[in-house]
Amino acid sequence: INLGCSSLGVPHPCLFFLVQMEFDEKELRREISYAIKNIHGIRTGLFTPDMAFETIVKKQVKKIKEPCLKCVDMVISELISTVRQCTKKLSQYPHLREEMERIVTTYIREREGRTKDQVMLLIDIELAYMNTNHEDFIGFANAQQRSSQMSKKKTAGNQVIRKGWLTINNIGIMKGGAKEYWFVLTAENLSWYKDDEEKEKKYMLPVDNLKVRDIEKSFMSSKHIFALFNTEQRNVYKDYRQLELACETQEEVDSWKASFLRAGVYPERSGESEENGSDSLMHSMDPQLERQVETIRNLVDSYMAIVNKTIRDLMPKTIMHLMINNTKEFIHSELLANLYSCGDQNTLMEESAEQAQHRDEMLRMYHALREALNIIGDINTTTISTPLPPPVDDSWLQVQNIPSGRRYPRRRGEAPLTFLAPLLRRIGGRSGGTQVLLPVLWAWLGRHGLVGMAAEGYCKIPVPSPLLVEGYVAKSPFPPQPTNLLSSSVLLCRATKGDTAD
Repeated sequence: INLGCSSLGVPHPCLFFLVQMEFDEKELRREISYAIKNIHGIRTGLFTPDMAFETIVKKQVKKIKEPCLKCVDMVISELISTVRQCTKKLSQYPHLREEMERIVTTYIREREGRTKDQVMLLIDIELAYMNTNHEDFIGFANAQQRSSQMSKKKTAGNQVIRKGWLTINNIGIMKGGAKEYWFVLTAENLSWYKDDEEKEKKYMLPVDNLKVRDIEKSFMSSKHIFALFNTEQRNVYKDYRQLELACETQEEVDSWKASFLRAGVYPERSGESEENGSDSLMHSMDPQLERQVETIRNLVDSYMAIVNKTIRDLMPKTIMHLMINNTKEFIHSELLANLYSCGDQNTLMEESAEQAQHRDEMLRMYHALREALNIIGDINTTTISTPLPPPVDDSWLQVQNIPSGRRYPRRRGEAPLTFLAPLLRRIGGRSGGTQVLLPVLWAWLGRHGLVGMAAEGYCKIPVPSPLLVEGYVAKSPFPPQPTNLLSSSVLLCRATKGDTAD
């Protein structure tokens, strides 16, 4: 499991619900109003026509087709990207990779047509019959009851629709000029306060017989303005026939207009009526028509919630069954057979030039390493070590009352090794004495770390008889080989009687 990033299959569930339906409330109410009027014709409509409900619902269901097809296209695009990502592992065989991508992509495109046909079939099934007996559908009785409850709420006037800052733009300079107030819109009236604490109320304006109109933006002003006016040609606010309200952006103006629409304050005329030069049928003040529009709106809202729930449930299942699972089964069972039926398999298994070069380099490196290992194996490296000689017992040396086994350190102002002078005088006159005891003497000096001191000139030894230091002599009891007791730093010298050897 990759913990660093999302794998290729993760985006699929998200793609099913990326496209959301957005309904224009104003446009929907206008369509409902037209449908009711066209069904009634010249007759007076005593009841809410169910044909208007069916017509509006079918039109809304048809709008789902485009998002569903878009969803299928997005899943196919993601699936093809997944296939290409998987075939990257076959980059050393470019012909095989291309053929595999072609076969799988062709199969996905074939499944695309069947999947879209099935999605369209789902939409057509929803359009075929309006199941008004669904358990989640509110029905006409509940819709009318909800509409009457909303009317009662409007009558009570306790339903707050919107709050926010607006600027009253048409107050003269002599009366203080444009000022910003905190507005509160309810189902019954429009009030504004000095600030958002709502303690000091400035004015309360009933929303009955009010409409909204657009005001052209002035050259010097940066704010967007709309106005409220009375349909009975009465003053709206004090001596003003209309109340001009300003916002910072056009989005705020549109939002406030939608809020006024919920409160029953409609625009002066719609764009289409303006183009046709006819009166707006949408904003009729007929209370019976308004109740019927509200009833149909509640019915459409309830039934479309059922349809959307059904489509959201069936769309992922349809895509998974007809597209993803079917493609996976094709790859497991039929892809290999299609590759064998393509023709020459040797052509498919041809390596790329880069892969062949890389393989040759690896082979050369392999043979070079094997040759190096053979050369190293032919070399026999052994280490021969000779053990050190055993230590010499120097307990018999009792020279100048020095304790046995004592290391003789150099003292300040004293010539080192002068205690050896009597010993050398004693053995100097003996025949062969020097040749026999010299190796023993040097061994003792080396054991006590004094050979270097003698070689560096720290000792002055008077030799009583002629003495030739040449290493071992023929009469020496030691083996006839160069001794390591006389280092290269010891000066080979010929000493005469009475001389001093450095």
